[in-house]
Amino acid sequence: MESSSPSVPFPLLQAPVESTYRACTIPYRFPSDNPRKATPVEIQWIDLFLNSVPSFKQRAENDPTVPDAPAKAEKFAQRYTAMLEEMKKNPESHGGPPDCILLCRLRELVLRELGFRDIFKKVKDEENAKAMSLFEGVVQRNDEIEDDGKRVENLIRGILAGNIFDLGSAQLAEVFAKDGMSFLASCQNLVSRPWVIDDLDAFKSKWTKKSWEKAVIFVDNSGADVILGILPFARELLRHGAKVILAANDMPSINDVTYPELIEIINKLKDADGKLAGVDASDLLVANSGNDLPVIDLSSVSPELAFMANDADLVVLEGMGRAIETNLYAQMKCDSIKIGMVKHPEVAQFLGGRLYDCVFKFNEA
Repeated sequence: MESSSPSVPFPLLQAPVESTYRACTIPYRFPSDNPRKATPVEIQWIDLFLNSVPSFKQRAENDPTVPDAPAKAEKFAQRYTAMLEEMKKNPESHGGPPDCILLCRLRELVLRELGFRDIFKKVKDEENAKAMSLFEGVVQRNDEIEDDGKRVENLIRGILAGNIFDLGSAQLAEVFAKDGMSFLASCQNLVSRPWVIDDLDAFKSKWTKKSWEKAVIFVDNSGADVILGILPFARELLRHGAKVILAANDMPSINDVTYPELIEIINKLKDADGKLAGVDASDLLVANSGNDLPVIDLSSVSPELAFMANDADLVVLEGMGRAIETNLYAQMKCDSIKIGMVKHPEVAQFLGGRLYDCVFKFNEA
């Protein structure tokens, strides 16, 4: 199930990683809790994963690559539901106590055991095609903003708006199935600032004074998220003279973009001279993060990414899974940004914010 090469800690995490880094942001339990009794927070999160089972089952039923998909999708729903219910009774079962990484991993494990490798493939392809047709227009609108600070704020808002395309959130999967989503409308309809974590002004003032030499961006979803949110921001970093590494998943998980998919997207968006909407993209690289989940444990990344990222001076983690549910408090040796939209009520409650609130956390080294 894992990537075949051995994994290593992400080199820009503050050392010693063993004592300073904890991947999961929200503590589901404390040392004083009874190990054999599920805590209220564990139950709340297990229920969140239970609520997403029907939308995953529906995607699996319609997977044309799996023979007898409806029967296998039913098996997935039964097996994963049984695991979750068992964890409520005994939190130490199935490798517990549970955290968001384990709950995601078990879901992927059951899907893959039944032959489902990429149940969101069709919707990812459709959304990528749609977003690619809008890319030039989005970039052009950004380029028309002359003020550097205002332009970067617009790019950040674009990342947050793109991050709405998340089919791991049961509510959003439902909205998406009904209406689809308009990127421009999403940009205009972000919740008002100040956001629940809002370091945007500090970042804007830094942006106008400092240029970074190499940025690593951990990307999240396919479609508008990576194409209309992340790529215009990466292009702006390239314009400022930075090298940019986009770190994408090794294997499919939900509608997250994978490493091979992202290479293909960028190749399609580049012109014959290798430019991305007029900007030289020779310093834009894609790395395989070694990850196969919608969340990420940075103590375990691919050696390839570790080697490429070693001398970076900016790390960007994007999306609720990678930047909020995991890694919100991860300390880096260099400047870092954690950016994403809050799409689960449980996360909003933990942060003390609103549903669909935004997180923009900027830490200087």
